[in-house]
Amino acid sequence: MSTTSEPRTDVASFGRRVLALLIDWAAATLVASFLVDDLRANPWPQLGVFVLAHAFFVGLFGQTLGMALARIRCISITDGGAIGIPRALLRGALIALIIPAVISDGDGRGLHDRAARSVMVAAQPRG
Repeated sequence: MSTTSEPRTDVASFGRRVLALLIDWAAATLVASFLVDDLRANPWPQLGVFVLAHAFFVGLFGQTLGMALARIRCISITDGGAIGIPRALLRGALIALIIPAVISDGDGRGLHDRAARSVMVAAQPRG
């Protein structure tokens, strides 16, 4: 996914994506635990926090906390920038459904990435 006129971008590995997802889920669980008394009785706040945080951070900055720690980012396939909140909300909602995230194409893009016109790439080092 690189050309001579663009900086090199490598598609993020499956392992880094799973690591980022686990970190983001743990963070959503922590935040949701402050909102409700018993998450075992009502798991919906976790999912809501996850999707909303995903939409905000990926939409505006291209990364969630988990993605930053895993050194990956979500970019638009059209211009390489952040995908915006509406597309990130769609992407987060589809991840929450699980099935779209596990069905991927040859480029490693799941159905959630295809719907949001995004791709997960290795974050470029700053400097």
